[in-house]
Amino acid sequence: MPLPRALRYPPAEPTELVEDLAGHRVPDPYRWLEDATDPRTVAWSAGQEALAREVLDALPGRDATAARLRALLGGGSVGVPVWRGGRAFSTRRRPADQHPVLLWRDGEALARPVVDPGRLDPSGATTLDAWSPSRDGRFVAHQLSVGGDEEPLLRVVDVASGEVVDGPITRCRYAPVAWLPQELDGAPAFFYVRSLAPHELTPDDLARPAGAPPADPETEAPFHRRLWLHRVGTPTSADVRVRGLGDANGIDTAVVPGTYFGLSVSADGRWLVVSSSVGTAPRTDVWLADLAADDPGRPRLVPVIRGADAETSAAVGWDGQLWLSTDLGAPRGRLCVADPAAVVRGDVGPADWETVLPEDPTAVLAGHVLLRGPAGPAVLALRTRHAAAELTLHAADGTAGGTTPVPVPGLGSVAGLTARPEGGTEAWFGWTDATTPSRVHRFDLATGRTTVWADAPGAVAPPPVTTTVATATSADGTTVRMTVLAPAGGGPGPRPTVLYGYGGFGVPMSPGYSATALAWVAAGGVWAVAQLRGGSEEGEDWHRAGMRERKQNVFDDLHACARALRDGGTAGTLGIVGGSNGGLLVGAALTQRPELYDAVVCSAPLLDMVRYELFGLGRTWNDEYGTAADAEELGWLLSYSPYHRAVAAAAQGPVAWPAVLFTTFEGDTRVDPLHARKLAAALQAGLAPAAGPVLLRRESDVGHGARSVDRTVGLAADQLVFLAAALGQGTTPGAG
Repeated sequence: MPLPRALRYPPAEPTELVEDLAGHRVPDPYRWLEDATDPRTVAWSAGQEALAREVLDALPGRDATAARLRALLGGGSVGVPVWRGGRAFSTRRRPADQHPVLLWRDGEALARPVVDPGRLDPSGATTLDAWSPSRDGRFVAHQLSVGGDEEPLLRVVDVASGEVVDGPITRCRYAPVAWLPQELDGAPAFFYVRSLAPHELTPDDLARPAGAPPADPETEAPFHRRLWLHRVGTPTSADVRVRGLGDANGIDTAVVPGTYFGLSVSADGRWLVVSSSVGTAPRTDVWLADLAADDPGRPRLVPVIRGADAETSAAVGWDGQLWLSTDLGAPRGRLCVADPAAVVRGDVGPADWETVLPEDPTAVLAGHVLLRGPAGPAVLALRTRHAAAELTLHAADGTAGGTTPVPVPGLGSVAGLTARPEGGTEAWFGWTDATTPSRVHRFDLATGRTTVWADAPGAVAPPPVTTTVATATSADGTTVRMTVLAPAGGGPGPRPTVLYGYGGFGVPMSPGYSATALAWVAAGGVWAVAQLRGGSEEGEDWHRAGMRERKQNVFDDLHACARALRDGGTAGTLGIVGGSNGGLLVGAALTQRPELYDAVVCSAPLLDMVRYELFGLGRTWNDEYGTAADAEELGWLLSYSPYHRAVAAAAQGPVAWPAVLFTTFEGDTRVDPLHARKLAAALQAGLAPAAGPVLLRRESDVGHGARSVDRTVGLAADQLVFLAAALGQGTTPGAG
C-alpha cells in the first residue's frame, strides 16, 4: 500500500518575521511553533499527531512488524560486570523486562536485584541512568529519572538489605560518583558532581554580554556544575564543595558554564583524579590530588594537563602509576604512564609522560585495563579498526613481551572492558555483532583463554544475513566506508535500501545488533550504515574533518554513499534514517538533495541551526557546530540549516520533497521538539501536490535516551512500515 500524497495538513500560518543577524537577513516564519504552550501550537501539534496516526495505523503489516521486532529483542541483554569488594555488579534484561535490572552477586552465586526500574514503576517511564558501587561493594549510588527528562535523583541503596539509606539528591544530571574506600568521620563517603541551585549562582554566573537578555537563574543553574564531597546519611547542605578547578588562585567560580566532569579515586584511596571538558568540545583538562597529604574536603588539585587541544582520560592503577590515554600528538590515541607523586610535585608534565602503547597508524585506541601477569603488570588494549574491535595484550613497560592478539568472535564491537580494581588475571568485555545480542566474555591471562561469562537470557532467531563493506568517494575525494546488511542468498538485484548515519561528536558507527535493521533485512531489504566524517572511526582527525566549518563534509559523505548504493545496483529505492545529530544529518540531506532520496525518517532532530543554542542542551554543542553569536560561524550554520533551506525553497514555489516522517519526544530535554515542528511546517507549506507526505509523530512521557521495550517496538514499527510503504517494500518488515 503506497503512502497517501494529497493530505490536508493542519494549517500553520507563517509570519513575516525577518531578522538582520550579522548582515544576514534571516526569515523565521514559524517561530511561534517554538512555544509548546501557545494555543496555536497545541492545536497544530494535536492535528499533526492525529494525522500521523491516521496514516501510520492504516499501513499494512504494522502488527506483524511489531511482533518481529519484539521477537528480535527477545534475547534481552547482559552488561559487563563491575567488581567491588568481591561482588560483581552488572545489568540484565530478561525477555519479559521493559528495562535492564541492576544485579549483584558474590563470585558465581545467584544474582540478586539491586535496582529494578520496572518494579519501581510498572508504567515503564522510569529509567536507570547511572550507577556506581562503593569500593567494598556494600552500597550502590544510583540515579533514576522519570518521563525521559534525564533529570535524575541520586540515591544510595544498601546492597544486602535493598533499603535506600540516602537521598534523594537533586540536580545530579550527568553526575559521576567516585567512592572513597575508607569511611570519613564514621560514614561512607563519595565525591560527586551536582549543579548549583538557582540561589547559589553569583552575579558573575548570571553575567551576560551587553544587549543580551538577562539570565533566568532557574534555566541557568543546570549549566553550573561543581564537585562535592558527600557523607552518606547527611543532608546535601552539609556537603563540602571541592574547589581549585578555576584560575591560578583556585577560585572555582572561574569554571566555564556547561563544563562536564569525570571523577575517579584510586583503589587505595590515595589519589583523586578530576577531568573536565567544556560542553562536548574535544579537549579535556585533568587534575590530580594526593588525598593522603590533604583533607579530602580541601584537596590541592594539581594540573596534569590543561589548556591543550587534546582529549585525555586518566586514572591511577593498582600498580601506583598514573595511566593516561590521550590523543595529544596522536589523533588515533596512545597510552602513557607517569609517576603521580612527581606530577603533584610539579616535576612531570605532558612532555615527560612515558609512552607504553604508541599510536597505531590504522587503528584507534578505545580502552584498556591493567592485569596482574606472572611476569608483572600487563595491558589488555582495545582498539578499533574501521570501527571493528580488536584486543591485544602487551607488557606494561611497553617493551618486553611484544604484542599478543586476543581473539574476538568476529567483526563486531567490544563494550565495557573491565577488570578488578585491585588487580587480577581476569578481564571482562561485552560483545555484539550484526546477528548476536549482547554477550559478556571473560579473558584470563593465567590461561590465555577467552570464554563466555554471561549470555543474553533469552533466545532469538535472527534472519540469515550477509555482511559486506562497501565504499564511496565523497566530493573531495575522501573514501567513506559503509557496512551493508543484505538477505543471505537473496541473489543480485536492486532492493529497497535504508541508509543510516550519524556523523558527529566523535561517535563511531560500530558493528552491532539492531532489531530494526534485522527486521528490515528479513523482509528482503538492505540496511547500510555509513561511517561518515564527524565520527571517530578513523580517529580524532576524522571527527574534526566533520565539525564546525567542515560540517558540509558529513552531508557530502552521505550523498556519496547514497549515490554508491544506487549506482552500484544495491538500492532500487532509497531511504535515509537518523536521530539527534543524525536527525540534523538527514534533515540537511533532504533539503540539499531531495531528488536523491525517496524517504526520510528524522528523529529527535536539530534543524534550526540559527537558534539551536537557545534550547535544551544546545549551548553545550557550539564547539561542534559553531555559534550564531559569531558572524563567520553564523554563516557556516546558515549554509546548511535545514529549516532555513526549506523556508527559502518554499519561497520559490512548490518542492517535490520526499516522504518524511519526523518522530519527536515531548520529554526530550536535550533536543527540543520545536526543531521538528518548525521544519515540518516549512516542508508542508512548500510541498508539491504529488510529493511527500510529511508526517510528525509525537510521543509523551519519553525523552531523548533510554526507553522501555514497548516504546522501542512502537517507534521502530511505525518507522519501518512508513519506510516499507515509501520504498515499495514487497513484503512488510514483519514477514518471514
